[in-house]
Amino acid sequence: MSEFVDGTAFNHEQGNRARKLFAAVVLAALDDAIADDKKYGNGPEQIARWARSRDGREVLSCAGIDPNERVVQGLMEFVSKGVRTSVALSREESERRNAAQAEAA
Repeated sequence: MSEFVDGTAFNHEQGNRARKLFAAVVLAALDDAIADDKKYGNGPEQIARWARSRDGREVLSCAGIDPNERVVQGLMEFVSKGVRTSVALSREESERRNAAQAEAA
């Protein structure tokens, strides 16, 4: 019985690692689209094309993200803001956004 529990826990942990790996691929695709947007001005279109492709839908699914049109619109909006993912996910950026929202309210 304990072998079954150990195997299940191991498989669950492996699944979480795989999901994080695919999430990193999504973040890299966002950064690439942001770079394209700054260089060529077509970043939102690039991320939309990728997210709607078979490979993009597969990567989004493996990352635990439902690859629907609402997600594609959100990815396009994120890219159009031009904030790199490493900056957007940082604590300082989060605190800055929260302070700006508090001032606006």
